[in-house]
Amino acid sequence: MDDSQETEPEEPDSLTSTLTDEAFPPLSSTVRVQVAARSHCGGRPVNDDHFLVVEFGRYQRTLATNLPDDQVPARFGEAGYGMIVADGLGQAAATASRLAITTLANLVLRFGKWQLRIDPETAEDVINRARRFYQEVDLIVSETASEQSDLSGMGATLTAAYSAGDMLFLAHVGHSRAYLFRGGVLTQLTNDQTLRQRIAQSGPGPFEAAANELDHVLTDVIGGHARPARIQLGQFELRGEDCVLLCTNGLSDVVDEQSAAALLGRRASLDERCGALVDLALARGTRDNVTAVLAKYDVPAYSSELHTR
Repeated sequence: MDDSQETEPEEPDSLTSTLTDEAFPPLSSTVRVQVAARSHCGGRPVNDDHFLVVEFGRYQRTLATNLPDDQVPARFGEAGYGMIVADGLGQAAATASRLAITTLANLVLRFGKWQLRIDPETAEDVINRARRFYQEVDLIVSETASEQSDLSGMGATLTAAYSAGDMLFLAHVGHSRAYLFRGGVLTQLTNDQTLRQRIAQSGPGPFEAAANELDHVLTDVIGGHARPARIQLGQFELRGEDCVLLCTNGLSDVVDEQSAAALLGRRASLDERCGALVDLALARGTRDNVTAVLAKYDVPAYSSELHTR
């Protein structure tokens, strides 16, 4: 018997990142964001998917002054945007996805700093807080499942995006996905945490032929596992006309990236494009619930480049 131990392929917990630009980044007050969302039960009788989209910010409004009109603004506001999708798993799937999102939202409300002007220090704080929030959500979903027999084994995928100005932050567990649509090209920003992906990372081997059957065997979920979930975190730089898509696997299982890019590139409203993605998944006979959240960013033009690490 060979005594050597086989090591698991290392799963990335850091996503594509961009931090280079000589120009001063636009403030969140100058970036405009449009959001559309749609969810459908698809091929199942109950919709176990949930989503949440929020806008939050801070503002200043002049109530009284004798200063000249051009000396202080009558009103100034900055805004950030949060998007979350969750796909429930197990016998209490809908409860799991709902609990995961509401727990995360309440943690942000209570402990989030709501940074709207991002520099390297605040970016690091956003990522560290996202990690702690996800760890707490994982713990709460697991503990709730263990305390109630009718919720035993429940879990959820959880993919969240937060944007402030031209910076986008992602936190991710499971096989829901985040995509960036830029210049007609759709790029997956998250890594699926499935057995198929784990096998693909380990390279050719005896299990490679069976990998296509393992898309829905998750290696990491929120709750539902004895060990803590491995959380993927990332930071990205946004450009004008960028679109960010969050979706559950009911969409990505049946709508390939080329088809999705064609729909996102249409001259249509954001609502129409989001609806078209879900409609295509339904037309192709998805057997799962389908959820899509789509955001379009109007960022003031300046020179920057998307890099990977």
